[in-house]
Order: sequence, then structure tokens, then C-alpha cells
Amino acid sequence: MTEAHVTYPVLEHIRKRSYLKSRDEYTAMYKKSIDEPDEFWREQANRLDWFHPFQKVSDCDLANASIRWYEGGKLNVAHNCLDRHLSERGDQTAIIWEADEAKDGRHISYRELHAEVCKTANVLKSMGVKRGDRVCIYLPMIPELAYTMLACARIGAIHSIVFAGFSAESIRDRILDCEAKMVITANEGVRGGKRIALKSIVDKAVEGLEVVESVLVCRRTDTDVPMKSGRDFSFEEACSKQRPTCPAEWMDAEDPLFILYTSGSTGRPKGLLHTTGGYLTYASLTHKYVFDVHPGDVYCCAADIGWVTGHTYIIYGPLANGATTIMFESVPTYPDPGRYWDIVERHKVNIFYTAPTAIRAIAREGDQWVKKYDRSSLRILGTVGEPINPEAWEWYYDVVGEQKCAIVDTWWQTETGGIMITPLPGVNELKPGAATLPFFGVHPCLVDEEGKKIEATEAKGYLCMQAAWPGLARTVYGDHERFKQTYFSQYPGLYFTGDGCNRDKDGDYWITGRVDDVINVSGHRLGTAEIESSINAHPWVAESAVVGYPHEIKGTGILGFVILNANIGDQAKEEIVQAVREQVATDIGKFARPDLILVCPGLPKTRSGKIMRRILRKISVGEYGNLGNVTTLADPSVVDQIIGVHKEMVKK
Repeated sequence: MTEAHVTYPVLEHIRKRSYLKSRDEYTAMYKKSIDEPDEFWREQANRLDWFHPFQKVSDCDLANASIRWYEGGKLNVAHNCLDRHLSERGDQTAIIWEADEAKDGRHISYRELHAEVCKTANVLKSMGVKRGDRVCIYLPMIPELAYTMLACARIGAIHSIVFAGFSAESIRDRILDCEAKMVITANEGVRGGKRIALKSIVDKAVEGLEVVESVLVCRRTDTDVPMKSGRDFSFEEACSKQRPTCPAEWMDAEDPLFILYTSGSTGRPKGLLHTTGGYLTYASLTHKYVFDVHPGDVYCCAADIGWVTGHTYIIYGPLANGATTIMFESVPTYPDPGRYWDIVERHKVNIFYTAPTAIRAIAREGDQWVKKYDRSSLRILGTVGEPINPEAWEWYYDVVGEQKCAIVDTWWQTETGGIMITPLPGVNELKPGAATLPFFGVHPCLVDEEGKKIEATEAKGYLCMQAAWPGLARTVYGDHERFKQTYFSQYPGLYFTGDGCNRDKDGDYWITGRVDDVINVSGHRLGTAEIESSINAHPWVAESAVVGYPHEIKGTGILGFVILNANIGDQAKEEIVQAVREQVATDIGKFARPDLILVCPGLPKTRSGKIMRRILRKISVGEYGNLGNVTTLADPSVVDQIIGVHKEMVKK
């Protein structure tokens, strides 16, 4: 298992600068966070400005999915990210916008950002958005995305950001679920030199929806788009009429900040709700210690704000800490595979955080794209979204970091709000592929299939958490029972992550991936039920089953086993495969499009009709002789038929 991998020592120049300079320092701080959690988190709350002090640090009951932090405290997230920094660092760059074409980018100071957020907040108020209202934001990675989410936080509206790659149907589902009264979008998005017609997608999404009162449209390109009178408004025109000042609402620590949708093991995405005081405390603390961010550092998280990584580690964590953060609009291979390192050289980036998928894709193109740029400013390299394979880790360490940078391979989830298990610069010896140690206040355990805690240090099991932490989501919007059933019912008194995990003899954690019907594709968490529902909606399809399989670049690819209707006739298989793939791209988004479709005569089902996906997972990796007992299936012969079809596909 893990012992076969080389261990890399802490680099002395990293240790000298880091906040924590030894494993002993970490252990003492971690022990206090577990043994005296209320005292520990009371101290950490001092990171923020509070308009009114809280009366109680925590009131949490995992068995009943009841989580509350800093009750009675009043604060505002936008104030903490902007206003309180103006006197000392008003002229410091808050956001470096790295546009699709580098020449179009710009630096935005804290003072400028504050003014733009206030104008945007005034626009929202003038259009009837009030405290507690939901606002759906469907924007590319442009400064207006930061302005609008912070403006919502400023006036107490709840933002629901939807990644600008989702389809009209997916946006519509999210709008309806949270009853968003406003949608904010752009005329077009620009990514990798290509334009994306965002406004037309939104038009389809909101067609006939009475709940949506207005659509605010930012102008990213010179393309004119149809504007519906009385519903659609120009963002720029509206802002030009507003003053650059707006009071920050006094929000309760447990007031909602945002809703972010994530796939689950059932078809309908879950709107996870994060609140104000606990989330921002946790975002700020993890950002500081995991990335070892110091005043004057330039920090780049190359994620999209449409996912939780962007919420916590592009906007809220960095700005709460008064850092300089980069928003990256493009893709890592545009205009060539050297784009990331060009950014590092031009902006003298000190901390760089991206996904293993991107690392593998760039490594494939050759070391020359890295080595042509000056990366001497780099100190910390991070990964996020999925477990990183040791080969990609070592390339990142050796080639990108030239063995001079600490690597923080972070594990966390949309639900957790922030990083949970991670190396810390100056503390950990590094093991390629290991998430290593829990962050402060994070109390993990491994359980077996019966839910019994595994006490041995070296163990394999299901990863759970024994105590709440401030960043934890509070509920599924509008469906608390679903929240309770999904995360707290399998092992009463514990939060179940849905991930398998190994713990080595040193007590370090190695995440092995999902153990439920959720697959992690390039860091995007997708429920198999959601994809199957889309495939099954195609008129040619009778039934389907979706599994993940190893993919060289993405880490996990999507393989759909599809049964066709009897009346299809001699339709060309290739035509069918492409049609089914495009159906998913249309219904959910291109990132969810199956990589492979296997048209097969049947599916392995139990006599009660349950599809045995474990058998399909084994077939997907060619483990034909290791399928376990198939005699209990309703029709065992179907397994050999599927294997035959899979072998034919592999030959091609």
C-alpha cells in the first residue's frame, strides 16, 4: 500500500517561513482544537470583525443533524472581506483578473472592489432584492462574479452560483428549487478562445418561470443579445446610476450566506446551505495555515467560482485575510500548455492551487512548457478535487516546483465548506498521494461496514467525522430530512463523508474515493442517478447504468452501459452512442458527457431488480474473472454477454 512510496522531508526554507514550524507545534494546536473545541474556536473567531459578540460558541448534535456556531453574534461577510481592510490596504490589489486573453486582464484594488460591490448591492436593492431573497448567478470568471456574490452578502441576500457550463435545464432546476427571484448572467462567456452564449441559455432556463422577476445581464463581449422588456436589464447601465457606498447588513452568524448545488446518489442535486459566521471563520483559518499565506504574497487558485473551491479559496478565504487573489477566466492549455506558468512568471505567484486533472493534462504535453517560464516565486503548490496519483504528484514536485516547494494535497467537500485533511507547510513530511493529517477541529475516524470504529492505527474503512466544525453545511435547502438521511443516518452520531480511506502506520490518511453512487470526474462530483436519468430520457434507450472507470487525464471517466428499445432496428451504433452522449451534455452540461457508451443486451440485476454496479465496475477495468458470486442474479448469463461486448470495445 503506502509504504512503497517515497517520503519527502520538510524543506528547511519552507519551515523557516511557515506559521507552524514542527509536528509538535501542530500536535499541540490540534490537541487543543479537539479537547477544548469551544475555547479553540472562540479564539479563532477573533479573526473576524463582529458587530455584536456571540453568546455561545457551538450547539451541535450530529445525531439530529443540528449544527449551530457563534449564536447571537452579528457580522457581515462583505464587511470582513472589504471594509475592514480599507484603512491599511485600500490600494493593495485584491483581485488580479487573469482574462482569457492575458492582455485584457487587470488588477482591482480593495478600494475599487469595495466601490464596485457597493454599487452592485445598490442595484440589487433598487430591483427589489431583499435580505433572505435568493439570487441565481450564472456568470463566467469575470470580476462581476466577485462583485455580485459579495453584493449579495452585503445586503443579506443568499447567492446560488451555478457553474457556467451547466445546461438550461440544470439552471432551471436550481432556480425552481431555491425560488430565485433574480438571475445574473452575461451576454456571453469567453473560455479558451471560444465564446459561450450564456444569455441564450438563461433565456431558455427562465422561460415561463414566474418566480424570476428580473435578469441582470453583464456585458463580457461586443455581441448584442435580445433583452426582454421589463425583465432584462443591463448590469453596466444599472451600476452607472448607483453610489459607491452601501451599508453592510448586520447578519446573524447562522443566517444563510449561499446555496451551492452538488450531485448525490439520487437524481436530484442537493442545495447545500452554508451560513455566515462559522463558514467565514473556517475559510479564513484554513486559507491562512494550509497555504501559509503571508502579507505581500500573490495567491492563485485556478478553480472556477461555480464550485465550492472557488467560493472558499478564490473569494471568501483570501479576501477575509486581506490577500491578493487571482481569478482565472481561461483554461490551462490556452493559448498553449504553458499558460499556468506564464501566469506564475508575470504575477510572481507564491502559492498555486489546481486540480490533478489539470496537472496530468499539462504533464502530458511535455516539461518544456513548464521550464520556459520563471517559477522561482513559487513556495506552495496545492491540489484539490480528487486524490492525486503519485506519478502526477512527483511531476508537480520535481518539474513545476523543482523540489523547492511544499505540496499540500487537500481533501474536502462542498459539504465541509473548507479543507479537512491536508499536509501543512513546515509540519508534514510529504507522501505522494496522501492527504496526511486532519486540520484543526477535524476529528476523523474510520468505521467498518457495521459502523464500528476501527481503533487500530493502520486500517482501511469508511471515513467519518466524530464532531462538527464551523464550516460544515447546515442543511439541504428546503429539505432538512434529506440532509439528515444523506450524511448522518448511516452511522448515528457521525458525519459520513461517502469516501473510503486508508490510514497508515504513521496515522496519515489516504483517500481512496467514493463508496456510493457518486463519481468524481475532473473534480466535478456527479451522481450516477442524475446521468442515468438523462440517458434514460432518450427515446432510443430502455435502461442504463453508469459507473466510473480509470481515466488517464480525468482520473475517473464515465462509462454508460445502455440497453436499447426493441424497436430501434439497425440504427448505426455510432449514431446511437453520440446521440446518448449529447443528450447528457444538453441535460446536465458538457463536463458530464459520458466518455464511453457500451450498448449491451442486458444489465446484471438481482431478482428484486437492483442493478449490481459492483459487477459493472469490475467489467469496466477488465477484471472479468473477479466478479464474485453472480449466481444470485436474475439472469447470470447476461454477465458473459456484457463481458463479450466490453472486450470488443477494448479491442477498438
